[in-house]
Amino acid sequence: MSWGGDDRGPEQPGDDRTPLDTRPMKLLQGYVWHPRELAVDLADYLPRTLEPDVHVLWDPMPAAPFTFFDDGTLAATQQVYQFTVMRFVPPEDDPAALLPWLAETLQAALERSPEGVGWQVMTDLRELG
Repeated sequence: MSWGGDDRGPEQPGDDRTPLDTRPMKLLQGYVWHPRELAVDLADYLPRTLEPDVHVLWDPMPAAPFTFFDDGTLAATQQVYQFTVMRFVPPEDDPAALLPWLAETLQAALERSPEGVGWQVMTDLRELG
């Protein structure tokens, strides 16, 4: 296994390097939103990391990439977040194998969020970088 420039492995204290033979892969992609007047900290409901080496990311968007939601709600009334789940995948792993568990885990987390929080998340198996 190759590491970032030398033979030291990640077991050394403070060393968070990722093995060079892993592939950064996007697993899920979508949006999470809530009314602008609703004070919601998504970190209260969503994990930032899951094992094995899964990263759950969300970033507030200045504006939604659409004007209306399916139910007719004006997108400008909502705080919309870009939502991405990615993992550094070892060569021997199938990135799709985690999808059923991930979907179930994140669905349960999102269902615990306050009323008014919505989401649309889809499979998006693509290598990043």
